[in-house]
Amino acid sequence: MSMRLTCDVVVIGAGMVGAACALYASRAGLDVIVVDRGPVAGGTTGAGEGNLLVSDKEPGPELELALVSARLWAGLAAELGDRIEYEPKGGVVVAAEPEELAALERFAAGQRAAGITAENVDADRLRDLEPYLAPGLAGGMRYPQDAQVMPTLAAAHLLRASGARLSAGRTVTEVVRGADGAVRGVRTDHGDIQAPAVVNAAGTWGGEVAARAGVRLPVLPRRGFVLVTEPLPRRVRHKVYAADYVADVASDSAALQTSPVVEGTAAGPVLIGASRERVGFDRSFSLPAVRALAAGATRLFPFLSGVRAMRSYLGFRPYLPDHLPAIGPDPRAPGLFHACGHEGAGIGLATGTGQLIAQVLSGEKPELDLTPFRPERFGEEAP
Repeated sequence: MSMRLTCDVVVIGAGMVGAACALYASRAGLDVIVVDRGPVAGGTTGAGEGNLLVSDKEPGPELELALVSARLWAGLAAELGDRIEYEPKGGVVVAAEPEELAALERFAAGQRAAGITAENVDADRLRDLEPYLAPGLAGGMRYPQDAQVMPTLAAAHLLRASGARLSAGRTVTEVVRGADGAVRGVRTDHGDIQAPAVVNAAGTWGGEVAARAGVRLPVLPRRGFVLVTEPLPRRVRHKVYAADYVADVASDSAALQTSPVVEGTAAGPVLIGASRERVGFDRSFSLPAVRALAAGATRLFPFLSGVRAMRSYLGFRPYLPDHLPAIGPDPRAPGLFHACGHEGAGIGLATGTGQLIAQVLSGEKPELDLTPFRPERFGEEAP
């Protein structure tokens, strides 16, 4: 059935970032419709681990956004209770060799200057924090500000709390612009939605949505796998990962990269990541990737060698060449706003992103400088 709807803001994407944009825009008094071709959290959000991290970010605009987001997540957790499975459990980053530990300590020193709490953990204290860790590690760093949510639950509850209208199963075919170039709404396979503002929160498909508005945003998919174990008593207390994970996050390589990331969940299974590779939207199973994840996890936690992996799943992280998301208005298409390209940090950065978008939509000065995130920074050259 073809329909014509009107609102103040159309948010394209019902993942975590889209849900946060809808929440804060609605709380700013705007009438919001969220459109997605699939269900809530049906894309990258549903394939995430739910990490809310500051530990993996160097000083700079992304870390500033992470700190704003962490504050907002804590507020939402107090508001929504256990419904989003928020766990402020902290993170532990471990180094196998002395030179890795020295590099980790230098990294943490810069973070402390930017407002992060990073606590040195000597080798003989690591197993006080994580009794099942492998022996012989050189030491580590504890980050009490790291937390976790259950991403699909959190996206659903943020969207519900927003009061925004949800239009699922509706594909945006065009971002409609007037003769003056300004956005007038969106055209979908089920009719038009008229609005003076459109927010591109389409995650990995953000480049595709931008193209439908006639602008370029070079978002590329970066595939990652997660292993899920059988339910266990809580043996992994924190989010635990190897020090080389930070370098992998910042890498521009298209090749397969893996670094062990292990964390327990409220439901019992242990989640094991992280892999990264640029293979387009290839959804095929990769045995080398999954084997590498299992090997890395058992090096950190030897007990896992006797635990069954029940399943694996994959998702596509929205990668931009400079590893920063696109957030804010697009001067090439007045009325178009971008909130995508967060790579593997979208769950954690969603709340800050949503608040910044709402502030700009409302005509307020955003609490962070949006210059580093400006969507037009890549120019119009062909990818």
